[in-house]
Parts: sequence; C-alpha cells; structure tokens
Amino acid sequence: MTTLRGRQRMQNHDAAGFTLVELITAIAIILLLTTMALPVARTEVKEQKEVELRRDLREMRNAIDRYKDFSDQGLIPPSLEGFGYPPSLQALVNGVKIKGTDVRYKFLRRIPRDPMTGHRDWGLRCMQDSPNSQSWCGHDVFDVYSESQGTALNGTHYDHW
Repeated sequence: MTTLRGRQRMQNHDAAGFTLVELITAIAIILLLTTMALPVARTEVKEQKEVELRRDLREMRNAIDRYKDFSDQGLIPPSLEGFGYPPSLQALVNGVKIKGTDVRYKFLRRIPRDPMTGHRDWGLRCMQDSPNSQSWCGHDVFDVYSESQGTALNGTHYDHW
C-alpha cells in the first residue's frame, strides 16, 4: 500500500519528463524545418556572390574604360599594340604617369577576388578577340570575365557575364 507522499512523488516524477513520442515528434519537426531552410540559405549565399561578381566586373570594366578615355585624350602615351587599352589589370593598380607631369594616376586600388573561384585571376580579352573568346592575345585588356564554369541562378554561365 502506497502512502500519500509516495503517490505525490510518482505523479511529480511522471509529469517532469517527455514521452518518447513527444521527443520523436519534436526531432521530426526540427529536421523538417532544417531541411526547408538549407536550400534557402544556399540560394541566398549564391545570390550574394553573384551581386559581388557583378559589382567587381563593373568596377574593373569602368577602370578599363577610364584608362581608354585617358589614352584617347592623349594623357597616357599610347602603345602600338594596345589600341589605348591597358596592357594588364596590374597596370590599372600600379597606375600610369600622366603625360607631361609627374602625377601617377591609379585606376584600381586592387584587383578584386573573383567570388566564384576565390582567386584574383580573371579571364581577359583583347580588342581583337571575339566577344566569347576564352583566350587572351596578351596585348591589351579590352574586357574581363570570371573564369568560373558555374551557372548563375538565372541559368547563364558566369564566364559570359
């Protein structure tokens, strides 16, 4: 025969824990929410990298265009092979002496890192190259593109941006 005090202990002990069914249900709900959240998180990370890639490409292309404008205005001595475009991306970082002065004008602070490959190597095109060329003639930098072979969220390839 159990005493009143013994019954109270048993009731308190039973109410303090979870049943196996409750634990399995809670774990199943957590797994379901995690399964739904992972693809969204991956898409968000990829979207952020794509925004960064577009910004970096725009920054480098603007620097190339400014270099070309300076060359067309006669502020930079033209090279015979370059058609007024920079010889390399590093030349945009190192800067160029403005003709008739000791001023060195820098078009880029640094060569940005490609967010898709994680490297500072970019695909380059010369003025003579076709728009989709994957090889560089080595004379000038007319255009720059990502060397990533990945596909964007919109279905295009990063190396065609």
